[in-house]
Order: sequence, then C-alpha cells, then structure tokens
Amino acid sequence: MTTNLSDTAPPAWQHDTPDGPAPTHAGQDWSSWPTYHSATHGLRNYWYPVQWAGRVGRKPLPVRLLGEDIALVREGDQIYALHDRCPHRGVPLSLGRRQFPGTLSCVYHGWTFKLDSGDLCAVLTDGPDSPICGRLKVRTYPVAQRLGLVWVYLGDGPVPPVERDVPAELVENRFVMGGRSDIRNGNWRFAAENGFDEGHAKYLHNTALWRLFKVMPAWNRTRVSQEGPWLVRVQDELHWEAEYPGLGVWTNKRWWRRTPLPDRPGKGKRVNPVIDAMNIPGFVSIRLPGLLRVAYPKFIHYEWYVPVDADHVRYVQIMVRFETGLRAALFKVSYLAAIRWLFHGQFTRQDAWMVDVTDAPPERLYRPDVSITAWRRMLEKAQPAVQEPPRPAPAVRLK
Repeated sequence: MTTNLSDTAPPAWQHDTPDGPAPTHAGQDWSSWPTYHSATHGLRNYWYPVQWAGRVGRKPLPVRLLGEDIALVREGDQIYALHDRCPHRGVPLSLGRRQFPGTLSCVYHGWTFKLDSGDLCAVLTDGPDSPICGRLKVRTYPVAQRLGLVWVYLGDGPVPPVERDVPAELVENRFVMGGRSDIRNGNWRFAAENGFDEGHAKYLHNTALWRLFKVMPAWNRTRVSQEGPWLVRVQDELHWEAEYPGLGVWTNKRWWRRTPLPDRPGKGKRVNPVIDAMNIPGFVSIRLPGLLRVAYPKFIHYEWYVPVDADHVRYVQIMVRFETGLRAALFKVSYLAAIRWLFHGQFTRQDAWMVDVTDAPPERLYRPDVSITAWRRMLEKAQPAVQEPPRPAPAVRLK
C-alpha cells in the first residue's frame, strides 16, 4: 500500500486553533500530537533490542527499557528478563547470585526466584519451609534473540512474534552485518526525528569523514509516502547547487568528490539485487516504534531509537549487506577496519550534538520539516499505547 501523506497534510507551520495560537507545553507546541507528547518514556506493545546477546552471561546484566529496570540472565542458550527489584527490600536483582540452576537469588537475604516464571521458590535465610514461598513473584518479560541482539517485549495481552518488529528483508534473506550500540543523552523522540529529518544531513554532515568523497544535494523537493509500515522520504527534485539572492552560490560539490548518488536506492550501477527488488522509492524510511532505515544501492543502515527513560536513548546501529561467502568476509573486515569508526562513530555522533536534549525551545518548522510532521502524524493515527512514567512498586501484602 502506498499513501502520499504530503497532499493531505497542512503546512508544517500551521498548527493554530480557531481561537488563536495553539497552546504550548514547556515551550514546545504539542497540541497537534497529544499521543506523541505523552510518549516521553516510549511506546508499549513493541519488541525492542536492548543488548548484544553475546554480552549476556550467567552473571545478571542490568538494562533499562521504557523507564523499567530489567535484569538479563543467561541459562545455557536461553536468556531471561526479570524486573530488577527484589520485592522484599527493593535491592536490584542484577546484583544477585546464581545459587541453583534456573534461579536467581537476591544478594541481600537470599530470596530466590525462578528465571522462567519469576516465582519465589526459596528464601535461603528463612529455611526450607519458609511460608512466603509460592506467595509472590517478580515480573518477567518475553525475550527473543535475533540479529545477534536480545529483544524484550513490554506490553499487554498476547505477545506477537518478534519478527513483526524486525524488517521483513532481514527475516527473508541471508546477509552479513556489523553494528554498535550505546546509550546517549536525550529523549528517544528527538533521536527519531533527527534520523528522519530531511534537511540536516546536507549541512551538518558535510564535514564528516564518511562524506569526504560523497556528494549530497544542496536542497530537495521532498514528499513523504507510506509503504506498508514504513514512511518513506521521496525526492521529487534534487538541486546540487543554488544561487542565494545577495549572497552567492552554495553547494556541497567539491573537486575531489565522486558522482552524486541517484535519487533512490534501486538506481545506479551495481545495485544489490535484494535492495533492487525491495523497490523503495527513497533512501530514508522510518516505522514504529522508532526504527530508521537508510537504504543505499549496495547496503542498508538501520537505527533503533530505544527509549531508556525520559532523558536517555539506546542508539542501536547495524549495517547490513546481503552477501555471502568471500564478499561477506570482506565486508566484515572493512566494517571493523573503517566503517564502524567512520559511519557508526564520527558520522552519527555529529547527530548527538544536536539531539542531546530532553526538551526543545519553541519550534518554528520550515518546509523540509514535512518529514517530522508526517512521522508525528503516523504515530497519532496508530494511537499506540504509551509507557507511563515509572511508579514505585506497591508493597506486597500476604494473606
């Protein structure tokens, strides 16, 4: 399904009400996107990548997702996720000990919980006949392993398969990948908006080493269309230089830079057949709950903006090439030798300079911000459940 969102959307700067200017909150006009405004801690009922699977062992590992503290524990090939607080005195279970197979014991008093169910099965400092056993539990979370990552589901009702939230091309094809993950300051919404932002790459990133030999337009005429679960930025016009009245010519062209990239990933020389068959009308796409896809003729770059809490975001990046054999091996070498540092390092850290904030001043949107307003509008249309700010757990009362 393809939907053109630009034709029906009001101009990005027109959000006033019939009675006057739209209300603001903390300097930010959110009146047109109330669900988006309330999603400070993220969206529920989605799978999120929270850590590389190889980093999770028998020793509990703490992570925070959507403001909730979680302890990850490995038992053989299986990884489990438990709420990272003992219900006795609130000590983090990620500090716990592995006294018995399939269990985790709180380091404070030895309250011992089953990994698969969270049931309290023993209290080591109260003896084998402790009457509290079987009368309480800690919350557990669904866990899956895909793409070398640990995925955790925070939601209600039936749990969907993790493949629902993994791009179809990564489920249906063989590929080789490299990636990195780090936690950055700022709210996840600013990170997502930066990723799908139309205008910044042409100017902010023109000093990046990754861009040293790559030419980008000075400005574009852009519309946003919906392709299945994805919003896609489609370039109707590309302008490589422009004369600015009274100022002169501005361009990203330099004598050492190569021929400009085509206007969509399926065009150009030596296009990967998997990417060509995807028939994506533009390089940059985004989908819920906060996944960016930047498709080039030969590879695809993905970014997950995973809410840690209101002030931090887990920034997961992977680069994928749909190759096998020798070409796959060569990509692994090039990724570790250069791409990891140039693209997943210096290039994307330039974005962090701009989105390392937890609130924004009053915004004055301009024409290229059709990408941002389309993304906000998509979320409002879907009306996903938002994560409420964490509250202290209620005291456990025994019968």
